[in-house]
Amino acid sequence: MHQVAVQWIVGLLKDRNIPFLICGGLAAKGYGSERDLNDIDLFVPGEHFSSVVQAGQEFISKPATHYREEGWDLTYVQFKYEGIKVEVGSADSPRIFDVISQTWIPLKIDFSRYKTVRLLGLELPLMLKKDLVRYKLALSRPVDIEDIRAIRVNA
Repeated sequence: MHQVAVQWIVGLLKDRNIPFLICGGLAAKGYGSERDLNDIDLFVPGEHFSSVVQAGQEFISKPATHYREEGWDLTYVQFKYEGIKVEVGSADSPRIFDVISQTWIPLKIDFSRYKTVRLLGLELPLMLKKDLVRYKLALSRPVDIEDIRAIRVNA
């Protein structure tokens, strides 16, 4: 089902020429993680965020607004497509909670820094491995630690 959800969101974005960057568990999968995906996470430039929300409005399961939860401080929308959560974040000033320094730090989303990897039947722009590991290390949730271990083993 993740493949169908990825095809849906990627199609929606490509039809509108909206750049995006895959992060989270799906990006980790592209670098060797084998854990089951919880959802599909990606970022779009802030100026395109409202058009993404509008285009996918019939599938919204969590409204587009600013959230500060589970180590994240950002604006995002959650869609549910074929039972799969697809979370699209705005790249305008997202922050993550760094457990080591116990502070909120900026998460820089740079759409020019990515690696194209074939996953779930599509060529997807993944956040660079170095950037992904850096933010997962800051968050250090159990899923992040698991992903980092897998990424390092497969490096």
